[in-house]
Amino acid sequence: MAAQIIDGKALSLIIQAELALDASAMLKETGTKPGLAAVLVGDNPASQVYVRNKQKACEKAGFESWLYKLDAKSTQEDLLNLISKLNHDPKVHGILVQLPLPKHLNTDLILDAVTALKDVDGFGPENLGLLTSGRPRLLPCTPHGVLVMLQRYNIPVAGKHVVVLGRSTIVGKPMGLILLQNGIDATVTICHSKTANLKEITRQADILVAAIGRACFVTADMVKPGAVVIDVGINRKDDGKLVGDVDYEQVLPLCGAITPVPGGVGPMTITMLLHNTLLAARLQSKAL
Repeated sequence: MAAQIIDGKALSLIIQAELALDASAMLKETGTKPGLAAVLVGDNPASQVYVRNKQKACEKAGFESWLYKLDAKSTQEDLLNLISKLNHDPKVHGILVQLPLPKHLNTDLILDAVTALKDVDGFGPENLGLLTSGRPRLLPCTPHGVLVMLQRYNIPVAGKHVVVLGRSTIVGKPMGLILLQNGIDATVTICHSKTANLKEITRQADILVAAIGRACFVTADMVKPGAVVIDVGINRKDDGKLVGDVDYEQVLPLCGAITPVPGGVGPMTITMLLHNTLLAARLQSKAL
């Protein structure tokens, strides 16, 4: 039986249309439009594309959207002053600091400066702490997008063994924490490149989430037949082709369902950013 293709691009369009209706209803009820401010430091081409795509999604969904561009040589003080200004702007409900930042800037310090109710990336210590304590609020967008894909495609998660390959604060760690929440109830193993007997562990997975940042790292001998494979990675090869962390052509005939790259998890990350911005706007209206 052919593997089911989990189409993140198509699903993201459906959910963004739902968010647009919610935003329209909010505007009619309260006179408030959800607003997202994106901060871009430097001229990283990939970052420019990501921010542009996020802006387009905001505009299409009826959100307010602002882009603040800073020179690559901007100081820590420059960036902190801008974030402070956005923290105090009532029209701005979400603040996105596009990563990676130039190396001379302290990324943790910058992200920590974003007030928790506007931390729509979900990277700040308060939102991650709430997730860890079982009281999730604003979830990191990529792992949240993975969960929503599984739910919308009716892929059972409760009681399943999910192996997360990668331990970053952006994807791997919060992915594990999200899947362990009450009502989701997966059994989770988090692995990384230094895990002993890695292939033996990944072959036990009912659901394998690959977020290790290495092109085509996951091969067919690492996947249990019939497993669901979620590829979070996006890597550009020397010939310019975009590939994931999974060797797609090799794994496709073996698995029960799989996300493609591109067109899988990526569009869902932007969609969950919109979801968080709308949620942040609602939370801030209640806090007034």
